[in-house]
Amino acid sequence: MSKKSKPTSARDARLAQARQQQQAQERRRTLLLVGSTALVIVAILAMVGYAIVSESEEREAAGDLAAVKEYDYQGGNHVQGQIDYKESPPVGGEHNPVWLNCGVYEQPVPSQHAVHSLEHGAVWVTYDPDLPEGQVETLEETLPDTYTILSPYEGEMPSKIVASAWGHQLGLDSADDPRLKGFVTEYRQGPQTPEPGAACTGGVDASGAMSQ
Repeated sequence: MSKKSKPTSARDARLAQARQQQQAQERRRTLLLVGSTALVIVAILAMVGYAIVSESEEREAAGDLAAVKEYDYQGGNHVQGQIDYKESPPVGGEHNPVWLNCGVYEQPVPSQHAVHSLEHGAVWVTYDPDLPEGQVETLEETLPDTYTILSPYEGEMPSKIVASAWGHQLGLDSADDPRLKGFVTEYRQGPQTPEPGAACTGGVDASGAMSQ
């Protein structure tokens, strides 16, 4: 003969209901915790993704500088007179004791003075004298006002436009090439500079005459 179930008292019913409510609250807290953690993870991933995309966009905007050629030159070697440079345009080596004033020139400049400016951290952008005027204007607009030199170059060049810093050089076919900005950002007063912070004014102009 089976035993009869013990009748549920009012007290037992209240306890059962309280346990159910407590379990429901615990489930809600767990869901809220999981949801909050998920939101934090999503936010972190979004921030990391944004940073990666931003860095990628910056690299893309600056262009790939893998084509920059490097040369090993020591600074401080001052000589007088004309100098026969290995590279055209030159990127370092012997140079005149007086630097070239940074700025925009419509005529070719003396290389032996321009190289001294490179030693001071300037970027020298040279271009084919036959480069269209619009391209030259773009170069002028692209370059910063300080520690840059822009001038035509009559000698042989590897490209229509060449950006040079001390011991570093990059050939470009167009003034719109994003690598120009990247080169200037990387090498103007860059770590390769033998005399960072040295003057880029108070030297000589394109004719080789001392400025006042």
